[in-house]
Amino acid sequence: MKFKVSEMPKTIYIETLGCARNQVDSEMIMGQFKEAGWVLTDNPDQAETIVINTCGFIEDAINQSIDTILELARFKQKGVCRRLIVAGCLPERFRDEIIKTMPEADFFVGTGAFDKILGIAQGSVKTDGCLLPKPELAAVKTNSSERIISSAPSAYLKIAEGCNRHCSYCIIPQLRGVQRSRYIKDILAEARILIKNGVKEINLVAQDTTDYGADLNPPASLNALLDVLAPLVGENRIRILYGHPDSIDPAVIKTVAAHTNICSYFDIPVQHASPSVLKRMGRYYDTETLFNLFDTIRTHIPDAALRTTIMVGFPGETDDEFEELLSFIKKIRFDHLGVFLYSDADDLPSHRLSDHVPKKLAKSRHDHLMDAQRTISEKNNAQYIDKVFPVLIETSPEDHLYIGRTAFQAPEVDGITYIRSANLEIGSFADIKITDALEYDLVGEIT
Repeated sequence: MKFKVSEMPKTIYIETLGCARNQVDSEMIMGQFKEAGWVLTDNPDQAETIVINTCGFIEDAINQSIDTILELARFKQKGVCRRLIVAGCLPERFRDEIIKTMPEADFFVGTGAFDKILGIAQGSVKTDGCLLPKPELAAVKTNSSERIISSAPSAYLKIAEGCNRHCSYCIIPQLRGVQRSRYIKDILAEARILIKNGVKEINLVAQDTTDYGADLNPPASLNALLDVLAPLVGENRIRILYGHPDSIDPAVIKTVAAHTNICSYFDIPVQHASPSVLKRMGRYYDTETLFNLFDTIRTHIPDAALRTTIMVGFPGETDDEFEELLSFIKKIRFDHLGVFLYSDADDLPSHRLSDHVPKKLAKSRHDHLMDAQRTISEKNNAQYIDKVFPVLIETSPEDHLYIGRTAFQAPEVDGITYIRSANLEIGSFADIKITDALEYDLVGEIT
């Protein structure tokens, strides 16, 4: 069925690319439009306004954002879409350059102007097609009542924006500004709303969650936040994502151990394990520090799940430095591990380093690490067979088959748990006995 523009006023479609923090931003934008009386649609063919919340972090993400813009621009040619708004990290990173090269879009909005998108769509905010204020000038969100959750029964809760670190390979401080933590009272208020709306798992996110609160006056801390958030969440659960080896306080580890509703799950991207590579990356810790950190976690919480991300092919990475990394991975035996290829760009400090690693060699190292991790993960998963865990039931792709996650499986990035059962409630916790272990996933049955 074809729709005329006049028949579908105030209709919006939002496409979200990139990380969980982007998803939160898009959910806030959707809530603002809905409160203003707009109709949200999951079909771009029916949208008067299309918003693309882009990612500009690495080359693959940039290419995906550009492809998505070109694909959704086709709906303007059909005469349904009246305005195409490109928002987020891509316009923030490329600014005037992207305006000149992408005439398909009507408006470009940076990360510091998400709150202006509704006004642009309604015509109340006047712009020459580009709105790129400094990201750090944007107020940190205090009221989240209008947010629309798109990932229930789990949801991400952003506790801070921006980053104060200066890793040589990372563009995030330029795209998002300096760190601005939210006040604990505002985080608790949003958590109450999430729980009221049926969220059973709250995943705390920021660019550096373990550095939360250091910028506030007076300072706050992640463990202080967790101590008041855990009682509020009650029988539901909390997960912490995106920690940093330099900023994880021993008090956080003890706080996680003290609360049964905080997942014993530590997501701490280390990026590398060779001291010389870490120094070039601008990461100011060494291999011994990492060994001590993960040993401390396992001492306090023997069944803790460890997750990290690794970068291979960083400029100057030698065979010996890669072997240091591989040895480290095999010794720590992470439960979950992601490996990324170094993504170069001339606006990164790392671009100016010498001895860039050929892509073919970097890909070979990537595959080597993933092969090693596959074996580790399968052996780690085998230990869960015949044990019973609370599983959050999330979907049912077919009759008598459900998909859920244990406390040691984070959304989107880790494995999942398959359950054969006649009748489970989506959004509930069920005690599941693990009957089989795959390379990354688990299989279980209701107890």
